[in-house]
Amino acid sequence: MICRRAKLANLGLVTLTAITLAACGGGTSSRNQPLESFSAEDIYKKGEFELEDRKPDEAAKLFGEVERLYPYSEWAKRALIMQAFAYHRDKDYEAARSSAQRFIDFYPADEDAAYAQYLLALSYYDQIDDVGRDQGLTFQALQAMRDVIEKYPDSEYARSAILKFDLAFDHLAAKEMEIGRYYLKRKNFAAAINRFRVVVEQFQTTTHTPEALHRLVEAYLSLGLNDEARTAGAILGHNFKGTEWYQDSYALLTGRGLTLEPSGDSWLRSIYRQVIRGEWL
Repeated sequence: MICRRAKLANLGLVTLTAITLAACGGGTSSRNQPLESFSAEDIYKKGEFELEDRKPDEAAKLFGEVERLYPYSEWAKRALIMQAFAYHRDKDYEAARSSAQRFIDFYPADEDAAYAQYLLALSYYDQIDDVGRDQGLTFQALQAMRDVIEKYPDSEYARSAILKFDLAFDHLAAKEMEIGRYYLKRKNFAAAINRFRVVVEQFQTTTHTPEALHRLVEAYLSLGLNDEARTAGAILGHNFKGTEWYQDSYALLTGRGLTLEPSGDSWLRSIYRQVIRGEWL
């Protein structure tokens, strides 16, 4: 099964026998022969050999030749998914996505379609940059991982896609937090609040929510908006009482004679009511 073959290659466990080596270019005369003189299987095995020899770019070319020379063969189908894998290993992510998408388009019902979809998603995920850079690829990775989860929920790749989806989601929240801290440090409190609000409303299941709530306490206190600060502190106390962020917010609020209770009618009050009902946990 080609899916199994691709996974073995990914783990570096593909082994080619001496017979395969001889058949796939071990001799000088074999290397000098045009590819057209080889069978689809022989060219495919040449590609495997190059992949094992850590030449994924050459492997991708050979897998492409199988598809070009023998377009309607079973080997062409196998070669297409392996070409996507080889391009990904070579970090040619755009080419990897192209090959994976062609496999999905040509063979949507094939047992390896799930693997092709996962490779496509992985080619976005592996390009996610540092937090400080543009996060466009993170959004694309999220959508691609969602496709794996929704289209192939029973596949072995769905679990990995869920994990990577959560990590990419957390990555986006980290971006919002970084920008919010930047504004907070420069006393641009309104802009900082907007960023932390995004985390609380849209990324509340990530690891950044406790800090976002604490930063809201800081920002609102700096603006003299005590009701909002108290409500943010109350949410922290309800969900994250054991964190350092709660302790810091508690010290800030009680140091000004304020309690950590919901007050006023801001957007945070609505969040607090949701928390009490458990709708956002």
